[in-house]
Amino acid sequence: MQSSSLTRYEQQDALGVAMTVVIGFEGSANKIGVGIVRDGEVLSNPRRTYITPPGQGFLPSETAKHHRSVILTVVREALDEAELSPADIDCVAYTKGPGMGAPLVTVALVARTLAQLWGKPLLGVNHCIGHIEMGRLITQANNPTVLYVSGGNTQVVAFSERRYRIFGETIDIAVGNCLDRFARVIKISNDPSPGYNIEQMAKKGTEYVELPYTVKGMDVSFSGVLSYIEEAAHKMLSSGQCTAEDLCFSLQETLFSMLVEITERAMAHCGSQEVLIVGGVGCNLRLQEMMGIMCKERGAKLFATDERFCIDNGAMIAQAGWEMFRSGYVTELPDSWITQR
Repeated sequence: MQSSSLTRYEQQDALGVAMTVVIGFEGSANKIGVGIVRDGEVLSNPRRTYITPPGQGFLPSETAKHHRSVILTVVREALDEAELSPADIDCVAYTKGPGMGAPLVTVALVARTLAQLWGKPLLGVNHCIGHIEMGRLITQANNPTVLYVSGGNTQVVAFSERRYRIFGETIDIAVGNCLDRFARVIKISNDPSPGYNIEQMAKKGTEYVELPYTVKGMDVSFSGVLSYIEEAAHKMLSSGQCTAEDLCFSLQETLFSMLVEITERAMAHCGSQEVLIVGGVGCNLRLQEMMGIMCKERGAKLFATDERFCIDNGAMIAQAGWEMFRSGYVTELPDSWITQR
């Protein structure tokens, strides 16, 4: 029997326990995703990406316009792929923040509207927690030290005293933002993402260019590295001292070494034997390789996911929403706002 023929709260597992279905809306940056999760099972997870020409970033207003143009189509895809109807949904979850203001507002508006049309409870979800909960679901990591690396965030997070706590973070720009801005300098394509294209170019790099390495206790700083390599790119590329591939290779090695260092320090502090990498930059295989070497030396385990769940997606919001909803949380309509921080 297809689940779409069952009404709300009538979907049951083999033991007769009522199952909970949550639809999640993600749109904090240039990706708009809608995912549906049923008790730890991802039923659907379609996504669209707003891609700009090489050398350009994405403006909040233009990104929001893109999201408005496709979001209802993505909602329909999610429901069709999951073989569900709105009657089967138990809760509507959306990204409350952090993220870019205009895209967040667009997604929140759609989520609020559908929740009222469908007569379902609403839940505002922390984007960062969404990444972590999705990573834990997919990898089955138990209680890991989490490295959360994306275009807007860089944090080392661990669960301590019944709360997620930040043990280290960037003090200026995120690692993904650093990579993206360097990609604009050397005019790397944004399709499918600048970080992915830097990763592919880095594989062809042979010469390491010395770059600033800035670790301050448990925190890192990337703005100085970016300024240095931007200047180096203009000088060294024009003079033929190195190739663009060499610079991509050098940038990755430097940034990722810094991230591995603070992650290991957090592991030692927490007594952890597991590392989970989440966020869009977490798809990078070189980062996973470097972290894996560190974990092997410590006798620890590394957990990571691929681009389906690492990059911003709706299922991660649905999963975090599922955890919250089952714990009794609901966002009342007057509180269903967004925050960029």
